[in-house]
Amino acid sequence: MRSLLLTALIATPCLAEELPNPQLLPTTKAIHEKIAAKADPKAQEMKGYTEPVPLAEGGTVELLPIPAGKFKIGSPDGEAKRGEDESPQKEIAIEPFWMAKVETTWDVYRPFMENGKSRNKDGTLNRDSDMTTSEAPEAKESETLIDTITQPTPPYIPMHFSMGDGYSKDYPAVGITHHAANKFCEWLSAQTGHFYRLPTEAEWEYACRAGTTTAYSFGDDPAQLPEYAWFMENSEFQYQKVGVKKANPWGLHDMHGNAAELVHDQYLPDAYAKIKDGAVNPWIPAPNRYPTVFRGGHWDAAPETLRSAARSKTDPALKVVDPQNPKSIWYFTNASWLGFRIVRPLKTPSIEEMHKAWNMGPGPTVE
Repeated sequence: MRSLLLTALIATPCLAEELPNPQLLPTTKAIHEKIAAKADPKAQEMKGYTEPVPLAEGGTVELLPIPAGKFKIGSPDGEAKRGEDESPQKEIAIEPFWMAKVETTWDVYRPFMENGKSRNKDGTLNRDSDMTTSEAPEAKESETLIDTITQPTPPYIPMHFSMGDGYSKDYPAVGITHHAANKFCEWLSAQTGHFYRLPTEAEWEYACRAGTTTAYSFGDDPAQLPEYAWFMENSEFQYQKVGVKKANPWGLHDMHGNAAELVHDQYLPDAYAKIKDGAVNPWIPAPNRYPTVFRGGHWDAAPETLRSAARSKTDPALKVVDPQNPKSIWYFTNASWLGFRIVRPLKTPSIEEMHKAWNMGPGPTVE
């Protein structure tokens, strides 16, 4: 298999020579060793499985196998498009991976968000009572490897936004930044001994389409959306329970609607123009805080934004309701509709690739 890193650095090849946040590399190395020690020879069978999350007190993540294949990324000619997804279609190849059956839910995300540790603004452990400093990630005294992973400071407002049943296991975790989602994946990987990350934009669309070439995974007729998605016409102006609507052909729920889903890539309006036909696992790394890509539409979105090919992007306006200066790198306080789901590639990456996956953010942007 071709290396994910080498095939992925399409738009910014200079990043191959740089390692983000080198101070955090010891933690990545320790997690990599744990994952390597747990290597499962039966993993090649690519069967679905349920992953227990030890720190989530009974919380689990169910993952489904996504087979390798080729597809055309982007909107075909004649499909109702929005301005931000007018890049030309490209045929690309995707290697096998597992993807979460549903969006990440509060029961597994909340223990990461409310981690019970005094933390600096950047999420490192605060040992000197100064939240503006950054401290080394080495575990001390009663601290664990998982403690050393940068994790959020407490949220300024309830991040369930008074929707649903509060922080319920039945609802998607929302209001999450690209950086926070990446670090959640690291936190989860450290507990489980499996490598998790956000899906690339290409992986996400490939899994959403599930072998289809239509506007939605169920066809071209938006009149069928209520059977498959929560969106502006049926959501009652709030998110809904995950996994209730019909799944796509590969068994994934809520790929259209409910929570929009962060993916791994920096947003470029002409992203597909930079991809060569036949590229394997394309990925555009996101060293900058904005804009990054999210997919799938959401509970307050119009039908055309729920298409398999529709693209959207993050921006600073998603943090307007945050009085801090600088604003938190962990929360989108104006995005009660933005969440994520996780993937696990069949091939476990190198230490450097793993480190990049978890540490591209939060980027140099000043808000």
